[in-house]
Amino acid sequence: MRVTKKAEERRNEILDVADELFGQKGFDGTSTNDILEKVGIARGTLYHHFKSKEDIMDALIERYSIRLLETAQKIAADKSIPVVDRIIRVVMSLNISGGSSQEMMEHIHRPQNALMHQKIQKVIINGVPPILTGIIREGIEQGLFSTPYPYECMEMVVAYTNTVFDGDMVNMTNEERASRIKAFIFNVERLLGVESGSLMYMMKMFDSGNKLESRDDLCITE
Repeated sequence: MRVTKKAEERRNEILDVADELFGQKGFDGTSTNDILEKVGIARGTLYHHFKSKEDIMDALIERYSIRLLETAQKIAADKSIPVVDRIIRVVMSLNISGGSSQEMMEHIHRPQNALMHQKIQKVIINGVPPILTGIIREGIEQGLFSTPYPYECMEMVVAYTNTVFDGDMVNMTNEERASRIKAFIFNVERLLGVESGSLMYMMKMFDSGNKLESRDDLCITE
């Protein structure tokens, strides 16, 4: 007896299988026939949901993007977290670690999936600055920051952290990375119009392998 599945269920099944195959063989190494055989459907069924393999990839990018942006938005909306800590947590949430999210990002960062990586970067650079801008405006109202360009500041922060601190984009020694981090914080302080050295506690956060701790734990003893 032929099993008939709802359109959304079938679409997600195709995406799940494609995600698995792209992870194993890469986007270029996976054919539509591979997907058809794994899902167990006819070619016409596949093309009813997706126009091409590239269309499948775009749908996966959208799925990843929703997860990334929903996490960032949830952090940004949590008023129980101090403004500066919220900014840090949003930025660091883009470098996902742990569980299935870790596997997802490792999958995207594989050389054979460079196009997927590029598309995710585009989503981040376009989607995250507006989220951060809301936090910056809140900080301006509280007298924490002073900048006439909150969106542009956050665009610079996101673009820099997701290129220079992306291991696939820039190769650095540990010493070079430490210098970049220090320079990054130095310049963020000036972008936001805060006192020099006031954000240097962020250094420990970077050194902790992206494991976020409390602000008190991150403070540097003078």
